[in-house]
Amino acid sequence: MSSTTETGPRNTPFEKLHERFGGQMVDYAGWNLPLRFGSVIEEHRAVRASGGLFDVSHMGRLRFMGPDACRFLDRVCTRQIHGMSEGQCRYSLVCNEQGGCRDDVLVYRMESESYLMVCNAANRDKLIAHFAEHSPDFDVSIDDQTLATAMCAIQGPRVMDLIGGVSREIPALKRFRFTIKDLMVIKVIVSRTGYTGEDGVEVILDAKMATPALEMFLKDFGENDSMVRPCGLAARDTLRLEAAMPLYGHELTEDIDPLSAGLGFAVKLDKGVEHPEVGGFIGQQALQEVADRGPARRLVGLLPEGRRSPRQHMQVLDGDRVVGEVTSGCLSPTLDRPIAMAYVDVACCSPDTSLQIDLGRAKVPATTCELPFYKRP
Repeated sequence: MSSTTETGPRNTPFEKLHERFGGQMVDYAGWNLPLRFGSVIEEHRAVRASGGLFDVSHMGRLRFMGPDACRFLDRVCTRQIHGMSEGQCRYSLVCNEQGGCRDDVLVYRMESESYLMVCNAANRDKLIAHFAEHSPDFDVSIDDQTLATAMCAIQGPRVMDLIGGVSREIPALKRFRFTIKDLMVIKVIVSRTGYTGEDGVEVILDAKMATPALEMFLKDFGENDSMVRPCGLAARDTLRLEAAMPLYGHELTEDIDPLSAGLGFAVKLDKGVEHPEVGGFIGQQALQEVADRGPARRLVGLLPEGRRSPRQHMQVLDGDRVVGEVTSGCLSPTLDRPIAMAYVDVACCSPDTSLQIDLGRAKVPATTCELPFYKRP
């Protein structure tokens, strides 16, 4: 089911909150989402200093159930799903036969024979079709729960202090673990995950109860003295870029493999060896060939001189020779300087290599650096 309605982009269950706090709304992947509520820099710095709340209801939420749910997910995911414990989340990629990325996803191990996958909004329909193509040989059912649920991310160094006022269990969660809480008459999934480089949680709950549950949970949310302020897509992008987290359509595409993207930790190339019943994953042979010969380009950080921010598709040069391409760039609010990620020829990707970026009207010097640009204290 597509997100876009006949009259335009679909509103999320948090629509009333966006109106209340004056969100500047945009169409993003078929959803009506806030780009910002005020200053992007202030929202960004609030997350780094205290806390911010993001509506991420546009993300796809797919439920996999049945005796073969685990075996099926191991077939379509690069990370091993077999052996996950209940309450555990695992980051993975879904690849095509050539080893390119169809999407990056987060898999939740629910109760026995039941898993939840969170995927990117723009890839939801594509993944559902991909899973339907490969599921007939498995005893598994796939339920798209995106429109029936809401999702938000609460991120920042003071978030756990805030949550500790209503729950002792959630602040005790380890990273990439989740719990299911009863809130009023609904169940809420709370995971210690995020996309900002800060500590925090992501929350999935029933769409009809989303706004009252959130307001009860956060109480004075959005007020001047609140620990947490509403934040939009723009701040989410600058935060994830500082933390060097890939964005689909930029660092990841159907033509980019996860090894070149530095995501080898999420690719189990010997899948099926330790547990033959699991078998290999789609794209495994192609990625093994990439691993054997080595990627031609790798994702690196770039620190350009000056104040202009590089943009996607700008060329990276070594003298007169094109050696790479920018995938994302911004003026970092934390570092107060331009930063960028780019795929660069392996011969030029060592830290402190001097290169140039073609900004169009001028070519500016830039130095390669290790990722991420920012690590939380």
